[in-house]
Amino acid sequence: MPPSAIPKKYNVFYGHRVPSQNRPVVFGGFFTNRKTVSLPPTTAKGKKVGGRNASQPSAFDFRLWDPDSVQQAPTWNNPSEKFLASGRRLSPIARYVVDSFRQHKNWGAEVIADLRKLRRVNQNVVAEVLKGYDDPRICSKFFSWAGKQKGFHHNFSTFNALTYCLNRSNWYRAADQVVELMKSYGREPTEKQFEILLRMHSDAGRGLRVHFVYQKMKKFGCKPSVFIYNRILDALVKSQHLDLALGVYDDFKNDGYVEESITFMILIKGLCKAGRIDQAFEILDRMRRNLCKPDVFAYTAMIRTLVRAENLDGSWRVWEEMVKDGVEPDVMAYTTMICGICKVGDVEKAYRLFERMKQKRLLVDRLVYGSLITSFVSVGRVSCACSLYKEMNKMGYRADLLIYDSLIDGICSEGELDKASNVLQMLVQEGLVPTSITVRPLIVSYADREMFDNICSLLKQISTLGLSADDVLLDFFSFMVNKDERVLKALETFNELKGRHYCSTSIYNVLISGLHKIGKVPMALSLFEEMKNSCFEPNSLTYSKVIDCLVDTGEILDACSYYNKIKAMSWVPTVASYCSLVKGLCRSGEIMAALSLVQDCLGSVNSGPMVFKYTLTILHACKSGKSDKVIEVLDEMMQLDIPTGDIIYCAIIHGLCKHGTAEETRKVFAFMEKKKTITDADLIMYNELLNEHLKKITMDLVYSGLKFFGPKSKLLGS
Repeated sequence: MPPSAIPKKYNVFYGHRVPSQNRPVVFGGFFTNRKTVSLPPTTAKGKKVGGRNASQPSAFDFRLWDPDSVQQAPTWNNPSEKFLASGRRLSPIARYVVDSFRQHKNWGAEVIADLRKLRRVNQNVVAEVLKGYDDPRICSKFFSWAGKQKGFHHNFSTFNALTYCLNRSNWYRAADQVVELMKSYGREPTEKQFEILLRMHSDAGRGLRVHFVYQKMKKFGCKPSVFIYNRILDALVKSQHLDLALGVYDDFKNDGYVEESITFMILIKGLCKAGRIDQAFEILDRMRRNLCKPDVFAYTAMIRTLVRAENLDGSWRVWEEMVKDGVEPDVMAYTTMICGICKVGDVEKAYRLFERMKQKRLLVDRLVYGSLITSFVSVGRVSCACSLYKEMNKMGYRADLLIYDSLIDGICSEGELDKASNVLQMLVQEGLVPTSITVRPLIVSYADREMFDNICSLLKQISTLGLSADDVLLDFFSFMVNKDERVLKALETFNELKGRHYCSTSIYNVLISGLHKIGKVPMALSLFEEMKNSCFEPNSLTYSKVIDCLVDTGEILDACSYYNKIKAMSWVPTVASYCSLVKGLCRSGEIMAALSLVQDCLGSVNSGPMVFKYTLTILHACKSGKSDKVIEVLDEMMQLDIPTGDIIYCAIIHGLCKHGTAEETRKVFAFMEKKKTITDADLIMYNELLNEHLKKITMDLVYSGLKFFGPKSKLLGS
């Protein structure tokens, strides 16, 4: 036959290949969408039109492939799905299955119809699909469907892929049941399957789940290796389940295993962290007898664990034990011990270790100098801190910002403001940017001495360095307000600075809060009036602070008006303002308004007060009309140490008067009086409130009856 009469056979190559006229390339689509890429036209000499710079058809990047749209890059909502989809190359059949899942979204007849088009799905494809798709519901259905194929048997790879899929979606409880599923399919789970579960739970910090999987290993007769035991012990110790770890260690010894050094160190660090030093030394002695003498790294790890727990006595015991064993402390051991002692505040012991460290000609780290300088400043020995700073400079170290902050604070406490200003200049010259903590001691010292011009010049200086003057002043006033004796000094400083245009809404809020805290409510309200007349607009925090002040003065109507203004602006009041307003409404007898405010708080705030949540629980218990149900809720509150407030008493009055009787309400008050959760004065007040509430309910009923039967107009007319 002539060559032109022979039919062409197109060979389809799956994957990304160099495009040619007779070699099609697989492009992404819903399923396998094959397209033939034609080459650019050529001239008579065989050269491509357009030269070497002509545009070439670019191969499709499968990592950016989206089955819904070939032209657009996929948008992933789940980071793990993005990682799996971009980093894993799926085979064509697996890609076909995943495309079907993505198209139909749920397992159903359409997905099954697509799967039946395939001749067979083997174990590798099942494992690949389970690793490449993240919906656990569809993956579980697909796993079950694949197992029903004729002659198909799940292997370890498919079970492991199902375990990973369930854990990725946080279905770790279902992932723990995969070993039982393996047993039902006739596959005995090995140590590898349990190791996968243990690793997943330990990485997520689920210590109790690790112990659950360990118990399941024993139930299946799978004996853990030393490596698995160490992993279990480490996960239990890190999740603070030390007693369970010691129980696992007993099983470790009963299985006849010999401890490794890491086994001992896991237990020792856990015992040191829990403060059980005697047991830690017992295991340390066992380590010496069974294995070898602990080295400096083991002792340093113990000291670091005790230092983080601020257990200074235990750290010294370990240090003395290390010296007794003849182990020479290295630089890391000295640094860890000195920094830990400085953190506790015993600077004398830390300095003695520092001198011993220099005698042994060990390299002193800048961290040691910084800890000692900060500790000397905290105890008021600023001269020693300055001497260490000079010594550190001679050693070639540059001070960091934390060291400079400590020095400026200490020098300002000594009253040497010029020296502190010079230290600030040195800090700037070395290229460090000061923070509000750095300049706060200087501003406080200037304010105490009424040197307001110096404050303004300092604020101008830090503004040139890129630091916001408003943020610095807000930090300064917040620091002053935290101390009751400095609130009036802060107000005096504010009155001086606001005339120089250093003012903001946040500073007003801080000062109003501070004045309210020390009981200067009229001054706080006058400051609020001044703020309204200025160019600074009050915000939700301002109105919330004003509500607290108005409730304290008994002006409930004005407080409610500001609350309505907050809601009208679509803002959310603070939890403290909710609590104070509810208390004020309860004391004034407005029970319904207080209960509606409780519901609004729980609906607007992410985590409302527990007393508000129990208020709704009590209202629900009152629907039974019996005092026993309410007393059960009150017992639960007492066990949880939740104080009963005014809103609880009002909820009892309203709920039992509506669904029960006044006698049931008095039984609850008698129970609270017996448990001494209510004072005699409050009992008298709420008994009167109960009577007033009963009168109000009776009047409402009479008014409703008159309105229903008609004589209301005659009575009103007469």
